[in-house]
Amino acid sequence: MSEQFPDPYKYGKLVAQVEAMEKKIDKLEAGMEELLGLANKSRGGLFTGMMIVSAISAVIGYITSHFLK
Repeated sequence: MSEQFPDPYKYGKLVAQVEAMEKKIDKLEAGMEELLGLANKSRGGLFTGMMIVSAISAVIGYITSHFLK
C-alpha cells in the first residue's frame, strides 16, 4: 500500500532538489550566453585587427614597390 502513495517527506525533498537544479541550470545558461557574447566580440576584434594589418602591409608594399624600381 505504501508503494501506491509515496512518502510526502521524500516527495518534498525530491521537489526541492529539482527546484535547486533548475536554478543552477538557469545560472549556467546565463553564463553560457555571456561567454558566447564575449567570444563574438573577440572574433570581431580579431577580424578588425587582421583587416588593419593587411591594409597597412598593402600600403607599405605599394610604396616600397615604387621606390625600389
